Amino acid sequence: MTHFNTAYRQALLAGRLTLGLMTPMARANGAMAEPALELQFARHADALGFAALWTRDVPVMVPQGEEISVLDEPFVWLATLAGATARIALGTAASVLPLRHPLHVAKAALSLNRLSGGRLVLGLGSGDREAEFAIFQQDIALRGDVFRERWNLVRSALSPEVEDRAALREATGGYDLMAPPAERIGMLVVGSARQSLQWTAAHADGWATYHRDEARQQGRIGLWQTALRERNAGEAKPFVQSLQLDLLDDADAPAEPIELGLRTGRHALVGYLDRMEDAGVAHVLLNLVRGPRPAMEVVDELGREVLPRLQGHARTPRAQAGQNPALGKT
Repeated sequence: MTHFNTAYRQALLAGRLTLGLMTPMARANGAMAEPALELQFARHADALGFAALWTRDVPVMVPQGEEISVLDEPFVWLATLAGATARIALGTAASVLPLRHPLHVAKAALSLNRLSGGRLVLGLGSGDREAEFAIFQQDIALRGDVFRERWNLVRSALSPEVEDRAALREATGGYDLMAPPAERIGMLVVGSARQSLQWTAAHADGWATYHRDEARQQGRIGLWQTALRERNAGEAKPFVQSLQLDLLDDADAPAEPIELGLRTGRHALVGYLDRMEDAGVAHVLLNLVRGPRPAMEVVDELGREVLPRLQGHARTPRAQAGQNPALGKT
């Protein structure tokens, strides 16, 4: 039986749907996050009982649509959040593996996991910004092959088992990067990473993907479960999804779709999350939409009003996807 670290167990193997938050939470478009404010957010999310704090990896300030992402280096950022918190998991969603040397990724992951007390979940993606690949002198057409090769080396370096570390020993001439972890660090494929679901089911500890309307997402979950039966002997691995969230003041406001998410009051949000749990989602990563409401107010409402409903054991029977009139078809 595989023994995973604290972060993976509490965020992804909790036996119920858990919620995480994308950080930074209060950054204006094109502006750097304010560290003191974000540490306040992190401490509050930890105290409220959120399962994880996540961050993205954007190596260069290349515009994507109307957004310009100005983000700190992800492992340094998460280490800063780790120092301000005690329990909450810390995740990359996702580190761009084809643009990073796998030994550097592994060393950073091992260090952050050790210094945070086993609180790292390592999400890895293949990247999609052509300009970044050109800047790093990498061929974007080869990113799927490069991802697989580097994944295998990172996995070997992060393994607590001596017999799994052959690829690392071969790459380094027999040297370790540092002491191996006591427990396995969970590694997620984020997005497709240019891999088949069968490959992801066989090699990753879970799959993280994007919000889709409920019927389509149920279809993706079904494909994931089929891939697990075919390539992992049916052993369960978590399905994680992100959700762009514009939480409205009106708790009774019905949900309506926005790009990659929902604009909704909290009651319809709970209904939606209940149905996602029924469909097989283990964790939802909330990316708060910049809007008129203060971000801290939104985090507080989610923590005080939504999390207790999800964590409660005495709930009314939940509807199947697409059958809740309060949510409608998203």
